[in-house]
Amino acid sequence: MRFKLIVAFVDDACTDKILDATREAGATGATVINHARGEGVNKKQTFMGLTLNVQRDVILLLVEEHLSRNILETINETGQFDSNPGQGIAIQIDVEDAVGVAHQVEALTKELGDQLV
Repeated sequence: MRFKLIVAFVDDACTDKILDATREAGATGATVINHARGEGVNKKQTFMGLTLNVQRDVILLLVEEHLSRNILETINETGQFDSNPGQGIAIQIDVEDAVGVAHQVEALTKELGDQLV
């Protein structure tokens, strides 16, 4: 079984909504890293020398490759990344190997069956 790692940088107000949507799209779990910050094309606004940062979360999802594109699109739609600039970004990366995912492999084998051949 082959996996992809989806990394999504999202506004913290959208995190729970995105997690729910990815689970419905086939993700079997996620790791959330809170309090990330970043900077896009436009510089951050400042007020009296203090940067006004929007709080970000990083969501990590290890997903089976047949499900990855749909989950990535689900994140995009749920987070409104393309329609609202600055909402977030998501990427997927090939995973060479993974351990500790035996329970996921078993569940995904039952769910995906013939697609895994």
